[in-house]
Amino acid sequence: MDTATPECSITAAVEVFGDRWCLLILRDVIFEDRRNFRALLLGSPEGIASNILADRLVRLVEAGILTRGQGRRGQRALYSLTEAGIQAVPILNLMAQWSRTWRAGASACQHAASPGSHDSAQESELMADLRRRHLTQDST
Repeated sequence: MDTATPECSITAAVEVFGDRWCLLILRDVIFEDRRNFRALLLGSPEGIASNILADRLVRLVEAGILTRGQGRRGQRALYSLTEAGIQAVPILNLMAQWSRTWRAGASACQHAASPGSHDSAQESELMADLRRRHLTQDST
């Protein structure tokens, strides 16, 4: 099967989100507002290696999930979510809920939807806030 045009929509999603690091980077950008390389590297509780982080950031930019802003002189480049990246919020919340239900010992993610119910109002508010912070010109 040609990976550029997968036949199955799940396969297409796995090509972007199937790597654990990509999902954890998205978690940190979405829920922790870590938007530059150093913050993502040092803030990762899982201890991502710098070469892995660099590779996954390139992959997420190429997939259209993140954009990489050109840092002004003396500033670090800032990664921003695209609309496609913002639309990953419900996916991450559902994965967190599934994990709390079916994976023994899984604890609640600090910022993901609260255990027991899928709070669509809270999720919509977060997505609107992400749009304001990531999709406006002054955020890059």
